[in-house]
Amino acid sequence: MAKSELNILILAAGQGTRMRSRLPKVLHPLAGRPMLQHVIETARELRPHGLGVIYGHGGEQVPQQIGDESIEWILQAEQLGTGHAVMQALPQVADEQIVLVLYGDVPLLEADTLAMLVEHADQALCLLTVHLPDPTGYGRIVRDEHGRVTAIVEHKDATDEQRRITEVNTGILAVNGGRLKKWLGRLDNNNAQGEYYLTDIIAMAVADGVPIEVSHPAEVSEVLGVNSRQQLAALEREYQLRQATRLMSEGVSLADPARLDIRGRLHCGQDVALDINLVVEGEVSLADNVTVGPNCVLKDCTLEDGVQVLPMSVIEGAHIGAGSRIGPFARIRPGTELAGQTHIGNFVELKNSQVGEGSKINHLSYVGDTIIGKQSNIGAGVITCNYDGANKHRTEIGDNAFVGSDVQLVAPVKVGDGATIGAGTTLTSDAPENALTLSRTKQKTVTGWKRPTKQGRGTRDE
Repeated sequence: MAKSELNILILAAGQGTRMRSRLPKVLHPLAGRPMLQHVIETARELRPHGLGVIYGHGGEQVPQQIGDESIEWILQAEQLGTGHAVMQALPQVADEQIVLVLYGDVPLLEADTLAMLVEHADQALCLLTVHLPDPTGYGRIVRDEHGRVTAIVEHKDATDEQRRITEVNTGILAVNGGRLKKWLGRLDNNNAQGEYYLTDIIAMAVADGVPIEVSHPAEVSEVLGVNSRQQLAALEREYQLRQATRLMSEGVSLADPARLDIRGRLHCGQDVALDINLVVEGEVSLADNVTVGPNCVLKDCTLEDGVQVLPMSVIEGAHIGAGSRIGPFARIRPGTELAGQTHIGNFVELKNSQVGEGSKINHLSYVGDTIIGKQSNIGAGVITCNYDGANKHRTEIGDNAFVGSDVQLVAPVKVGDGATIGAGTTLTSDAPENALTLSRTKQKTVTGWKRPTKQGRGTRDE
């Protein structure tokens, strides 16, 4: 029999009072993205026919920040429990569909776990459960003497005997849409919280003779939710440890797997070595034999074979050619392209610039909106004055040029191939190729001059 269409509903309406924040709980970031975004991306891996998010607290802030118009956004104006939340989505659910219910504050679920859960949801009510050493606060899975699930009892409604059960409900379930509609229509809020519990449909399924199938995640951390900043921090470290484990299994050397933060996607070649406290954002690609020193930030950049990034460097929106060396304390800003074997040294900042093969900018310089040719040397303290207060202007430096220390290049200006610019020059006109260009006042010595001395107390005019 052909598989039914899958309709995924993500419950994301909770306030999260323990977060003590004006930001809706599901928008709090994990690995640089809202928790809800992680759940959406995992859901999409199952290729659902429909994907709906039930939101409430924070109003339109949730759909606006996620910004995905392909999602069916469903408002739960009053938060009256999980069952009530799913009721809001029923007009979007067809009887013949399988409905998979997820939670926007459970961000570490794996797609494989969910695929296993929905496997038999055409015929059964499928639950995802887990065993916890301390199940406090979770709904307990109640079974009969034959081991069959008969009910889920919320912690506040459980007896002392039921509270000793360690198998708990994750809230994640899959079921036929028609059955779900029938059971939700029979829900009431006669419980300690005065809410409509989605979990009450388990007893209804038992009464109707619908089989209940249970599956478990590979790791307990997959189903851990977030209700406080402490829990969010714990899941952040769990997420990062997963990324570190994946990288090491692919051949990446990590100085300390506990001190790595990936807030995007990192793609690595062979024999890549990453030191401590690396932060990765956006899409980052590291080719073979790249080494990254401690305390660096890489964002939306590509580093070719053998690039060395020395400590305390930031590279964003740039392409770094093979064999280049960056840092320490370098900042490479968006729009920068470095050819192979370039050297960018300490306290150098580049922005929207192209640097040719073998060129060097080793010390204390700012180079913006500039084209530099091959084998050129930019001395210490060089500044390209690219902004006139209203517009940006280009500087062009040819091949084999030498720009001395403490030079200001006032754009737009060109430095020819093989040109030399003397130290201390302020260049306002083009410098011809293969010639020395300099501007500086004549040095003089004043004899008999005495350095001022500090006057004693009481000698200064009041």
